[in-house]
Amino acid sequence: MVQLIVGSKGDGKTKHLLERVNSQIKTASGNIVYLDKSTKHMHELDNKVRLINVKDYPLKNSDEFIGFVCGIISQDYDLEQMYVDSFLKVANLEGEDLTDALTQLNQISEQFKVNFCLSISVEEKDLPEFAKEQVIISC
Repeated sequence: MVQLIVGSKGDGKTKHLLERVNSQIKTASGNIVYLDKSTKHMHELDNKVRLINVKDYPLKNSDEFIGFVCGIISQDYDLEQMYVDSFLKVANLEGEDLTDALTQLNQISEQFKVNFCLSISVEEKDLPEFAKEQVIISC
């Protein structure tokens, strides 16, 4: 399952994402990974959550980001949930169409049984039609 937290930049999406990941760690039976564009939120995350600064890796486009996600999944059979803050930035999708990337994440989620929660700086009305059903919080 892919869930989306959407809204304009500065609307508090990261706060919702952090609250969600920290509450989920208490009941998760598997591992949780948090992808971000920096380590700024390291001290706000429960220490059981694996924080990965995506900007430490030379990802040039959204296809490389999807490959990066698949690499993480392939190395951790206990991975249960993946949270992605600033999805447009870390996936190199700023100003791009989200349809292919979200479609691929939906397929990956279903195939490998990993749940995704993404914060995206876009208004709900500007999402692809299928993605509107995946919005859990619209700031």
